[in-house]
Amino acid sequence: MLRVTMFSQADSVKGQGVGSAYLELIALLRKYEKESQIELRINEFKKTDISHYHTINLSYYLSTFFPKIVGRRIGYVHFVPETLEDSLEMPRLFKHIFYRYVIAFYKRMDHLVVVNPSFIPVLEKYGISKEKVTYIPNFVSSERFYPLPNSVRKAERVQRGWDERLVVLGAGQIQMRKGVDDFIRLAEENPSIQFIWAGGFSFGKLSNGYEQLKEKVEHPPNNLLFTGIVSREELHLYYNLADIFLLPSHSELFPMCILEAFNCGTPVMLRDLPLYQAIIEDDYIAAKDKEEMSRLLVKYQTSPKELKHYQLRSKDAAAYYSEQNILKKWRAFYHEQKKMSE
Repeated sequence: MLRVTMFSQADSVKGQGVGSAYLELIALLRKYEKESQIELRINEFKKTDISHYHTINLSYYLSTFFPKIVGRRIGYVHFVPETLEDSLEMPRLFKHIFYRYVIAFYKRMDHLVVVNPSFIPVLEKYGISKEKVTYIPNFVSSERFYPLPNSVRKAERVQRGWDERLVVLGAGQIQMRKGVDDFIRLAEENPSIQFIWAGGFSFGKLSNGYEQLKEKVEHPPNNLLFTGIVSREELHLYYNLADIFLLPSHSELFPMCILEAFNCGTPVMLRDLPLYQAIIEDDYIAAKDKEEMSRLLVKYQTSPKELKHYQLRSKDAAAYYSEQNILKKWRAFYHEQKKMSE
């Protein structure tokens, strides 16, 4: 059996994608532990073949100096300084020190895994060879996120008074990088459409744009519901109630919420960022800015049948990023890394 130890505190902060990605991978490896010949451990500092670091805690950094115990060191790149810049508010000096620490942590690894291939050249810029980086995408379990029967979906929409409206869902942390300000403006400009944002200020006042967005979140227009941080079970329901999942983010890696929407068969609309083209090209409705998003929403409100194509695209994308396909990648990767350490 190959011994793999996961080091992570990702699930200690609710409502953020790193935690969701970590929990999905743990559940997958647990489910197929015997079949994959992998013995999984969590946060145990004892002799192992591979240590897989999901978060960059200082104690984890220090553990990398004990190679005979931690074995092959694998780092999971969920962010780089560029993405943190638009996510958290930090004092300038602390930010400079922290960003240097992030890269120093990655450089302590024997190998890195990225969730989006577009971040390989970003890491190269920091002096990390692309030969030390592997792309393995995120995934979502079809047992947790799946299409609900139309009868259930309709009854839930009627109960909320949304049966006659186009319902648009956004999800994720409330911060400027996520384009929440544009989401609010879209609601203001389209009062006949129901908007929902599932998520909250996961990092409190440290969240980028906290002061600008707090007042608007507490006093939204009548057609916009901010749910706050909700469970994944509640998220599953919201994806099924929505006609469109809209994520107007200005920068991303590979958001779990997109995969969750795909799994539920919900059409996905995104700000057309280059990074999406590398991973989900043609599987989403592309909009270059808020104005185009607004035009497209009005179009689909008038002609909802035109969304059928993107329902099918979502289902195709869900099949491609299925847990079985991703399991094969992780299983091969772990065993290959073990051989490299022998």
